[in-house]
Amino acid sequence: MTNRTFKAGDIVRHFKRSMLTEEELKENPTAYLYEVVGYAKHTETKEEFVVYKSLYSNSDGVFVGNLYIRPREMFESKVDIVKYPKSKQTYRFELF
Repeated sequence: MTNRTFKAGDIVRHFKRSMLTEEELKENPTAYLYEVVGYAKHTETKEEFVVYKSLYSNSDGVFVGNLYIRPREMFESKVDIVKYPKSKQTYRFELF
């Protein structure tokens, strides 16, 4: 596991934000921004998860305030630069 702990209330950006054009950011200035709600642990497997909420809406069914969870290991992982060579971020989520 990485040592990239965020705290509740931190605003983070998903790496896909770094691939948006200035025009796209002008149209949706909070695109791919999330607020960390906290951490949760699976009661049986003990796997840790990050709970976070969307600060933007889009046509793909994402709405402001939607809650999401992602395994902590994945949340804190590096971007797959083979799959996403245009990403300007090192990590999947970074502090905004």
